[in-house]
Amino acid sequence: MTRRTRRPSFWRIALLLVLIVVALYFWQVKVPATPPLFIPTPTITLSPEAFINQAEELFIAGKMDAAKEAYQEAIIADPENPSNYVELARIQAFTGQYDDAIVNTQNALLKNANNPLAHAVQGWVLSFKEEYVEAERSIRRALEIDPNNALAHAYYAELLIDQVQEDYGYLDKAIAESKLAIDLGPDLLETHRVRGIVLLNSDNKEEALQEFEKAISINKNIADLHLYLGITYKAMERYDLAQDALLLAYSLNPQDTTALIELSRAYFADGRYAQASQYAEEAVKIEADNPHRHGYLGITYYKQQDYDKAIPELALAVRGGKTKDGIAIEALPLSYEDRVMQYYWYYGFALARAYRCSEAVPVFQALLTGVPENEIAVYNAQEGLNICQEQISTPQTTETVNPEQTPEPTQEPTLEP
Repeated sequence: MTRRTRRPSFWRIALLLVLIVVALYFWQVKVPATPPLFIPTPTITLSPEAFINQAEELFIAGKMDAAKEAYQEAIIADPENPSNYVELARIQAFTGQYDDAIVNTQNALLKNANNPLAHAVQGWVLSFKEEYVEAERSIRRALEIDPNNALAHAYYAELLIDQVQEDYGYLDKAIAESKLAIDLGPDLLETHRVRGIVLLNSDNKEEALQEFEKAISINKNIADLHLYLGITYKAMERYDLAQDALLLAYSLNPQDTTALIELSRAYFADGRYAQASQYAEEAVKIEADNPHRHGYLGITYYKQQDYDKAIPELALAVRGGKTKDGIAIEALPLSYEDRVMQYYWYYGFALARAYRCSEAVPVFQALLTGVPENEIAVYNAQEGLNICQEQISTPQTTETVNPEQTPEPTQEPTLEP
């Protein structure tokens, strides 16, 4: 028998050759170019300059948290550069992180003890903490190193303005320093900002408004600038514009209770007490342990004749105690500070209007003996005692008390709660 042989297939041979070529290409070209398995792939590292540029752009855009992170990355990439620490501290000062800002100015000075801007920013931050002696020492050191440093002169002007109530002679010095700062740095945000603050404190509201607007034109996303703009509009009794500016300041920095309180006061001055209470309540939520926040909230309730709400809030400011959530509040000792005196006399009047004169009388007496040289406080205390004397002479129940029969606490026209 003969065996039948099969002819080889041309297509199979061609396919086999193609597979051999592909296998050779893979082993000769692809395998050597492929990184070993389980070894991390190197990441692209940005240069310190790239982080700095990114931080500056974020700062201008008002993205403060992201800007601070970018400067921190720049510090990690170049830890020996003191300017990165200073710029980070500058942003932290604008966002109220004063302790962190001081740490970073100190880090900058460790790298270069003669860095004038580090000394200047450190003095600026210390002034926010009301450490005026140390603040002045730092700023003066900056000016010794660089007498023409515009920012140092701007920070010095602000430091002087902060102390005007202690020594009115500081005002003339502040005016001179703010003018010099503008001359040395006409394009700097801080020089126009401080010039506006000085003008506002010297009762030049229109000029102050112009300076704050110039500062905002340099960077429109700084909450602090809109805060001062709103305060200026409020001082000019342009309450609608004040409310707009302060709302913007609050939106840019929602944790800043100063913006909330100033916004509340703008509504208060406009006679819109319900809205004033709403923003005062928000401030209390953020700073629940601050007696000033509770005292002011109590005043807004008082103006709405809601004495049941006003009395406990004012009591926390005057007597201290604990909130409903168990947060401890320290009492504000009676002093000649305007707002503290207000808390006391509003507390007394709220008690009197609620027909609780046994509690109100000691408050009015405390005003008479504690701040006898303040005419407004003495007048209010005497009026409160007269109301209580009338109630004693003509006994009546809480239900028959007519709040409109008792006068409003008297205060200076320029003084607001």
